[in-house]
Amino acid sequence: MSASVVIRSGLIGAAVIAATIGFVNITLGSAIVGVTRRVPVELATAANTDAMKAEYRRPVFIPFPKENPYTLAKAALGKKLYFDPRLSAMSAQSCASCHTPGFGWGDGLALGVGRGMTKLDRRSPTIINSAWGARFMWDGRAQNLEQQVLLPIQSAGEMNMPIEQLMERLASITEYRLLFASTFPERGMNPTTLAEAIATYERTVVSERSPFDAWIEGDERAIPEAAKRGFAIFNSKGQCSLCHEGWNFTNDSFHDTGLRSTDSGRAALLPNIPKMRPRGSARSNAGARICTMDRSRPLKRWSNIMTAAARTGQAGPT
Repeated sequence: MSASVVIRSGLIGAAVIAATIGFVNITLGSAIVGVTRRVPVELATAANTDAMKAEYRRPVFIPFPKENPYTLAKAALGKKLYFDPRLSAMSAQSCASCHTPGFGWGDGLALGVGRGMTKLDRRSPTIINSAWGARFMWDGRAQNLEQQVLLPIQSAGEMNMPIEQLMERLASITEYRLLFASTFPERGMNPTTLAEAIATYERTVVSERSPFDAWIEGDERAIPEAAKRGFAIFNSKGQCSLCHEGWNFTNDSFHDTGLRSTDSGRAALLPNIPKMRPRGSARSNAGARICTMDRSRPLKRWSNIMTAAARTGQAGPT
């Protein structure tokens, strides 16, 4: 016997990331913008627990795109650039100012802080596991990390650094001239190689193995029984996995959060798709419902979340 639920997914077209590491291909599933579809939700039983667990197994390799393959030198250069405040106009902010290791690679704030301590309109997301991301920025306007890393650098409200001026600044630093020359001997220093280096480093930021991962791989003693019951609820009547699916607990799609906001998120980029328009023909954008990326922070306390779900008979804090 099965139940069903109607969901709305919001990632345009088939969002598939496929990258080859050695001879291994890693791909993500697809979702479609503005299409309401009925998805079967199987009630969890002992018979299908193993099948559910298979969907949560960690990948073996980090996916790097063919156009920007991993090298140790490139990742090292990217790390240096990521933490260097000289990438901002006032030499006061680096990528790590908003995406810092000390705050789970975010900033711990409800809304980000930009140039001159100005409060930004959106929260700074974590970069953990961004190697598996389908689109970037809350509205999905960046198709890959290489595009994304240059946006906040040049944004007037954030690092406020025109890319031409940044190239001039970096070229004046002997260490960077040498590093770019050795890392990219045929292409040297330019905006593309700058973005490739930072993106390569960001893809190396991966969540650590957890007790949940050990359980998924077969260690039945890794998490308590209550957490196992929570996992079943999470994937069945709790319906958490409709959005928080797979080992990274996100489907990288866009969802109508139901909140009234002047920020319409993805809808602003796709005005011709009916499902993305503000509800009600007489309503202005001020009443639009925000449609943003489901960029869940990787869940770290699996046992606590799953146990809470088991105790309440509902999903935990998804």
